[in-house]
Amino acid sequence: MEQTKGYVHSLESFGSADGPGVRYIIFLSGCAMRCQFCHNPDTWDMQKGTLYTAKELIDKAWRYRNYWGKDGGITISGGEPLLQIDFLTEIFTLAKEKGIHTTLDTSGNPFTREEPFYSKWKKLMEVTDLVMLDIKHIDEKVHQTLTGQTGENIKEMAREMSDMGQPMWIRHVLIPGDNSQDKYLIEMREFIQTLKTVERVEILPYHTLGVFKWEQLGIDYPLKGVNPPTREEVKHAEELLGI
Repeated sequence: MEQTKGYVHSLESFGSADGPGVRYIIFLSGCAMRCQFCHNPDTWDMQKGTLYTAKELIDKAWRYRNYWGKDGGITISGGEPLLQIDFLTEIFTLAKEKGIHTTLDTSGNPFTREEPFYSKWKKLMEVTDLVMLDIKHIDEKVHQTLTGQTGENIKEMAREMSDMGQPMWIRHVLIPGDNSQDKYLIEMREFIQTLKTVERVEILPYHTLGVFKWEQLGIDYPLKGVNPPTREEVKHAEELLGI
């Protein structure tokens, strides 16, 4: 039987910021969002990267299992991994057969209740131990400006995961003057409070480390002149989100 192959942007052997414990991180290629603050625009193209089978990736990850301890495992990130949902499910299915903890790092952008995606997504959730959901902005209008895409289906996905008992971490990139306004952070907290399975909320301070990639790709960077948030701004945001 021919195995599914997927496009992989890069691999990281010892991730410590993408899920619990020490993790092997697989960054898949492809993303439909065009976030103005994206620090990996080189992951947007779905047809770029190295082709792997799920087994090849699990074999690579398995070599590092002694470093994972009881909390670590595999995280699949991107780009947007849900764009390669068949490949993603195959990796996690093989991982669960070996007893590996699986974490999905996603923006939720491809989520829809339309078929065939919805049935595939439910199958994926069966082999996913933790979802780290990155909510870019709580306000629909600003979300569209900031990312080029709607955010309504992302909130829909969060509600669905809550109802099915799927453990979640919510992540939020804090951009000064944009989504750092009190009213948006309060609205975000109120939304998170409606979800029953959120184990952790994280603020990811906006940074400019990926600007050179925009320049290399010849794309105009939209947030020129925006500085990373101060420690005080991050602390204030954490207080408003109830972290």
